[in-house]
Amino acid sequence: MKTTQLLSGDEALACGAYEAGLKTAVSYPGTPATEILEYLARFDEVNAQWAVNEKTAYEIALGASIAGVRSIYSSKHVGLNVAMDPLMTSSYTGVNAGFIVVVSDDPQLASSQNEQDNRLIAKFSKLPMLEPSSPAEAYKMAKTAFEISEQFDTPVIIRLTTRVSHTKENVETGTRREIENKPFTPDAVKYVMVPGHAYKKHIQLEQKLIDLQKYSEESPLNFAQYNDKSVGIIASGVSYLYAKEVMPDASFLKIGFSYPFPDKKIADFAKEVKELYVIEELEPFMEEHLLQLGIKAKAKDITYRIGELTPSLVRDIIAGKKKVEKPSGARKPVLCPGCSHRPIFTALKKLKAIVAGDIGCYTLGALKPLEALHTTVCMGASVTIMQSFSKILGHDKTVGIIGDSTFAHSGITGLVDAAYNNTKGLLIISDNSNTAMTGSQPNPSTGIDAKGKPTKQLILEDICKTCGADNVEVINPFDDNLQGKIKELMEKDALSVLIARFPCRMRERNKALVPQFKPEKCVLCGACIQIDCPAVYKNSEGKITHDAFLCNGCNVCANSCKFGALTKQKTENV
Repeated sequence: MKTTQLLSGDEALACGAYEAGLKTAVSYPGTPATEILEYLARFDEVNAQWAVNEKTAYEIALGASIAGVRSIYSSKHVGLNVAMDPLMTSSYTGVNAGFIVVVSDDPQLASSQNEQDNRLIAKFSKLPMLEPSSPAEAYKMAKTAFEISEQFDTPVIIRLTTRVSHTKENVETGTRREIENKPFTPDAVKYVMVPGHAYKKHIQLEQKLIDLQKYSEESPLNFAQYNDKSVGIIASGVSYLYAKEVMPDASFLKIGFSYPFPDKKIADFAKEVKELYVIEELEPFMEEHLLQLGIKAKAKDITYRIGELTPSLVRDIIAGKKKVEKPSGARKPVLCPGCSHRPIFTALKKLKAIVAGDIGCYTLGALKPLEALHTTVCMGASVTIMQSFSKILGHDKTVGIIGDSTFAHSGITGLVDAAYNNTKGLLIISDNSNTAMTGSQPNPSTGIDAKGKPTKQLILEDICKTCGADNVEVINPFDDNLQGKIKELMEKDALSVLIARFPCRMRERNKALVPQFKPEKCVLCGACIQIDCPAVYKNSEGKITHDAFLCNGCNVCANSCKFGALTKQKTENV
């Protein structure tokens, strides 16, 4: 039975996969891909689970495919970097049941540490790639991807971008089709990638790409729309919709099966139009392929390789203009009121510590006025960069900071390495008991799985001791002795871990002790402003204002006030 649902691109893709008989879904939270697994976790028929990291997630999903059930892996673009090891070899092994690899790129860096175009990964890994332009297409392509995967014995990448992942559209959906498990037959030549087997599999893979290229030529996912032939546009993904909005009367070659390229369709289209344009976000992926084919096309200036496109930017590309960067006008991101990361950075700033940071809400500790975090590279890098800082700059001057979810993701191996290599210094695990930055998903330290059911809980104290830390202590980050404890452990000639544990305030808003504000005692010293809390700010008249509605009662502002304008309450605000 057909029904119409308002779905985001993430939800629509997940819905299509579910209806196609999906049985295993594995991911690690990361915007803009998080909602895929959250949607699939609703269904009893799907084994949906958060993995500790993306490499683990990929291997579990691949294993499910080899065992005989349709499976899906999903992550954001930088998450796929973590999974590159199994990804690259899975193109050799192939699959048993269908296997979809969903990657959500983040042009404009809405919530990421870099901007990368994972269309390049399809060519690098020699895997086919589909690119939906809308939620409705994502829904349909999920079903098609399983068919391609099983027909060609290959993982199939579906590339989303932030706009497609988070845009909502009315999607006509159907019902689930149960797929019988494929039998698993041991086959060492297929699944055991020792050099002798892998060499033969590479030969097969190159032939598979030739077969996939023929399929791409015939696929209805790549289609021409002829209108005014004076202008022809080749586009894929959301760029296709932008170009259609700007040039509705032009002719289009819509690329939905974006790798391998449909070379003949491209060449035929190019012959039919007078002026040919390539419209694409980020890298010149299609543009460079057209050059290899000897086809001349007008493409964007190099300045458009940065950031996402918009209809107005597409108009400028067609007009031959360079991109002019403009101030975004967006407000500065800030830690939530009452956030347990805030007192840690307030203390670190006072101690003038050199801080190696990580990926999480606490990365905001780098921004003014806190300015107490000095590096952020990738998941887990706080622990490893702290090692070098400690040995070169002095362990009494440096600190690493990482969240509980990120520690489980990739911090454990760094801590083992630090212990193994006799590193001295302090690692702070800011444990707010969830994966806060991506929407409060559970992780191994919470004892709750993706479906909200109790499971084994990772005890961070035990893990840190087992990893080789000399000292492991736990503290409430709102403890008045926090700064003193950090200083003490920094100065120890040992490898120490301080677990600063307090649940995310967004989960416990009604348990706050909101401080009293007495404006008549305020001398405008600005100490409370320096903690960078949105509940304390200067109003249009330049006076300090405390917003009791926003406040979550962490009392960091009250602790900073020496004049009694902000004082701790003795009763609970409910």
